[in-house]
Amino acid sequence: MAGFSVTLVQQPLVWHDPAANRARLAAILEPLAGRTDLIVLPETFTTGFSMEVERLGEPAAGPTCDWLLARAAALDAAITGSVITAAAGRYYNRLLWATPAGELRHYDKRHLFRMAREHEHFTAGRAAASISWRGLSICPLVCYDLRFPVFSRRRPELDYELLVYAANWPAARGYAWAQLLRARAIENQAYVVGVNRTGPDGAGVDYAGGSAAVDYLGKPLAELGAEPESVTVALDIERLRAFREKFPAHLDADRFTLES
Repeated sequence: MAGFSVTLVQQPLVWHDPAANRARLAAILEPLAGRTDLIVLPETFTTGFSMEVERLGEPAAGPTCDWLLARAAALDAAITGSVITAAAGRYYNRLLWATPAGELRHYDKRHLFRMAREHEHFTAGRAAASISWRGLSICPLVCYDLRFPVFSRRRPELDYELLVYAANWPAARGYAWAQLLRARAIENQAYVVGVNRTGPDGAGVDYAGGSAAVDYLGKPLAELGAEPESVTVALDIERLRAFREKFPAHLDADRFTLES
């Protein structure tokens, strides 16, 4: 396998209107049919980053799950992004992963953004996981997770070639976003893709995009500005694997154990 295509979908989100967001994104995604392997949407892409979980939380097999599976089948690509999800009396910032074959997996955001009181409304997830898709190993995470390198550190129990972040990362901290994406790529010798939203939300927070794809050396493959935009990048996986074999820094990494 020489190449793998990832599409970054950077868009504004309609505040608290899942149906409107799904309809708008469906139109944007339609031209991608057969042209990409993975589509990455922002964090909480149906509602915006809201704490109104009781009103907005979807059931674990709700309409957005059905929408993602339908889009994945129609586009012949995996699709991922996070959704406010209600399950067993709790609420999760749940990243969903849908494939054309009807597989639906999920990861619940581990690091909850206390500055927005996210930890008071959502339940934190636990371990990250690697997903195999079209010959590539991928670790999908959510927004604030980006600030915690130990959690995403590539190691025997969490190996991957692509690290993905779906985000609602405010404009005020855009510089940190750009630098942290590069840091995660360099330290893990992996491709990194971060997809952010644009525009103001209903809580008065402004988002300036800055979605990016970064190679394993920390060099940008694509850098988006503040406007709505979608871009597809090709990842050279054989080149990544050859680099790791030639420069196996991971063999000297410190061993550690994460608390659950």
